[in-house]
Amino acid sequence: MAKNSMRLTGVRKSYGGLEVIHGIDLDVQEGAFVVFVGPSGCGKSTLLRMIAGLEEVTDGEIAIKGRDVTDLDPSDRGIAMVFQSYALYPHMSVRENLGFGLKMARTDAGEIEARVRAASAILKIDHLLDRRPGQLSGGQRQRVAIGRAIVRKPDVFLFDEPLSNLDAELRVSMRIEIARLHRELGNTMIYVTHDQTEAMTLADKIVVLRDGKIEQVGSPREVYEDPANIFVAGFIGSPRMNMIEAEWASDGSAKVPGGCIKTDIRKASLAPGDKLMLGMRPEHLVVVPDSNDAIRVTVDFDEYLGGTRYLYCQTEDGQSLIAEYREGPDVQRGDVLYLRCAPERRRYFDGQGNRLR
Repeated sequence: MAKNSMRLTGVRKSYGGLEVIHGIDLDVQEGAFVVFVGPSGCGKSTLLRMIAGLEEVTDGEIAIKGRDVTDLDPSDRGIAMVFQSYALYPHMSVRENLGFGLKMARTDAGEIEARVRAASAILKIDHLLDRRPGQLSGGQRQRVAIGRAIVRKPDVFLFDEPLSNLDAELRVSMRIEIARLHRELGNTMIYVTHDQTEAMTLADKIVVLRDGKIEQVGSPREVYEDPANIFVAGFIGSPRMNMIEAEWASDGSAKVPGGCIKTDIRKASLAPGDKLMLGMRPEHLVVVPDSNDAIRVTVDFDEYLGGTRYLYCQTEDGQSLIAEYREGPDVQRGDVLYLRCAPERRRYFDGQGNRLR
């Protein structure tokens, strides 16, 4: 069984009478890459700063490798943090920036040089050691910021939206670099982002946060294919999961706009007429010739993207629905189609937005 690298138990944060983190419980296995993701203001950066010791914990406990670090200074927690801003010293060379923290800790000069050389080799910035930050590109500066964390040999790396200042193309290449770095170092990494693409591509485990609470913890595949509630279903995925209002029928089917679909819901508390939400990913919708087990829609807009296209549609009662459309004849605005989602791909949610199993 894998060891826990970090454990959060009942962690809360309040500012005066305002509670912003509500009793977080989380176990992180040693060597895992965990991503905190959620909308702006959900508490993900605050939670990361509490782990780092940059925000005081109002209540609860934070343990790293079995050691209670709740009240310890950041320098005593065995962590290293990479910020959104590079926070490099402009008057120092790359070599000096990389070794500065070790120098302040009175580390032996030979040891500093060895660690700087090792980190620069991992990040492929050996040729930049004598340059200053002003002579570097954004991607190179971010590598130096990561290198400064590597030389500390922490138990846990903390990343606070480290790629948000980079352009789109560079973000892609840096995601690959960070994933490679994790494989090479094997350290536990906690990464905060609002970008679900970063979360899906980097994480072993995703922690989806909303309003200071955990909505779901799971692998990228688990949170994408089996969302715990409507919030997770809508937040993870681009385009987001379609949500269509439906009504439970006495025969176990669900009434949808323009017809009925079969369900495999096993929920004794459901009664005929109860409202449901039917969730379907755009890529799981296919055009079929008739209304049997399908939803009748009218095409409103056709978005052609080369390798694929998206059909933006309206149901008979005006609900919006997006379908990925890879092959087939061209469609026009106003065309009427029948869209079907395979039963095993359908997800159902109750009136409170929670998943029906």
